[in-house]
Amino acid sequence: MIRLENVSKQFAGGSNAVLNLTLDIPDGQTCVLIGPSGCGKTTTLRMINRLIDPDSGRILVDGSDTHGVDPPALRLKMGYVIQQTGLFPHMTVGGNVGTVPKLWKWDEQRITKRVDELLDLVGLPPGEYRDRYPHQLSGGQRQRVGFARALAADPPILLMDEPFGAVDRITRERLQQEFVSIQRAMRKTVVFVTHDIDEAVRVADRICLMKMQAQIAQYDTPERILTHPASEYVSEFLGRERLVRRMSVVQIDARTLDHPDGGPPGDEPRIPLSSSLTDALAAALASPTKRAAVFDADRYLGDFTATSLIESLRRASAEGGSPDGAGV
Repeated sequence: MIRLENVSKQFAGGSNAVLNLTLDIPDGQTCVLIGPSGCGKTTTLRMINRLIDPDSGRILVDGSDTHGVDPPALRLKMGYVIQQTGLFPHMTVGGNVGTVPKLWKWDEQRITKRVDELLDLVGLPPGEYRDRYPHQLSGGQRQRVGFARALAADPPILLMDEPFGAVDRITRERLQQEFVSIQRAMRKTVVFVTHDIDEAVRVADRICLMKMQAQIAQYDTPERILTHPASEYVSEFLGRERLVRRMSVVQIDARTLDHPDGGPPGDEPRIPLSSSLTDALAAALASPTKRAAVFDADRYLGDFTATSLIESLRRASAEGGSPDGAGV
């Protein structure tokens, strides 16, 4: 869906924000750009919808060079969500969500129907929220409206720049989980910028971890980055202590286990369902199969894998704690 070919961008003073970046973002997946402040991740995002034009290289969407597309027309085909929502304060929630469909000259009945569908989708009952103004909403509610507005004209691409960064931790984790659920149903192509590795792991299909000048340190699935960091730089950025601390208080979620035909092979380590994710991951990585057989007393429940790790973390965050109720 999106391809960046040898893209560079230089700002005043001669410094390169992005240098010779080549990146493929698959159709229907969420690609998270993450890295230290000033590494070029937001510049990369803004070049995709031509809020910033690259100095060299090409950006292709569905095989077409965006340089040949009128910028406003290009942006109408891409949903855009930012940290501060950018809602129009003088417009109601319904008016904000319907902004892009109005620009597309949809009729009022169609716009009203779409607005109500989207408010329901993001958990804001239209009868209660459609006629409110942004100042009457909480920060989390404003983020939901911003997300609904980005989806209004059903764009194939969503660009999200620190979309949940301005709300408290509990609200942020709820919004992340809602985003994951909506994305599983809608399968947009999403480019998502964050500075938070926990958020990246929670929402991404693929993570692009950058060094300065948008140099790619590792571009992989969350599971691979967590279990097979490509370099010491990647290991350090992951914040090993923070992830281990988080994993040490979350137990295995039985719903995330793999169920191979025939039960567990004889060479897999056995671990109890009450194991923490830290202990379960250590057991799995010590096995030649990279799996651990999980038992509840003498009953085999399934295999713990790297995917189980990610899904256990996601479910614990969505449900406000570990499967046994302990806080995370």
